[in-house]
Amino acid sequence: MRKLWAAVALSTTALLGSGCQPESAPCPAIAPAPVVGLTVAEDYVPTVQSVHLRACQDGKCKEADLELRPGSRAVPQACSTGPDGTCSATMSPDGTIYGMLDMGVLTASPISAKVTGTASSGRPLPVGTLEFTPKSLKPFSEKCGTIIAANLILDATGLRQAP
Repeated sequence: MRKLWAAVALSTTALLGSGCQPESAPCPAIAPAPVVGLTVAEDYVPTVQSVHLRACQDGKCKEADLELRPGSRAVPQACSTGPDGTCSATMSPDGTIYGMLDMGVLTASPISAKVTGTASSGRPLPVGTLEFTPKSLKPFSEKCGTIIAANLILDATGLRQAP
């Protein structure tokens, strides 16, 4: 009789164990903004007074004087340990400035970008042009949706796609 109860207990435990597998994390309900982002590099910020961005994709063009804001970067903080351990970060100014151009719709198709503007001296900035393909990213997992990222960097050498 003990063997029977041991067999029942063992099989019940095996069934319970198979139902308690960790579930994969759900995909976040975050809709990425359909923008072309432009960051002015830290060493070029003193040169720049204003920036105008024109971007064309799929036969549609958008342009605007960008509202430039201070840039920042994430600074990791301590992590807690244990099965439910968490990590945190704070944002810290990084010396850059950035702006965004709302495209309305952003696809993975190539973009033609042109940057003009005014230098802090009042003279025109050198015109920067770039043909680039936005990046398709899956930052949350392969099961979650694709995010299209179109980010540029402006510095003394010109305009380039962000890594």
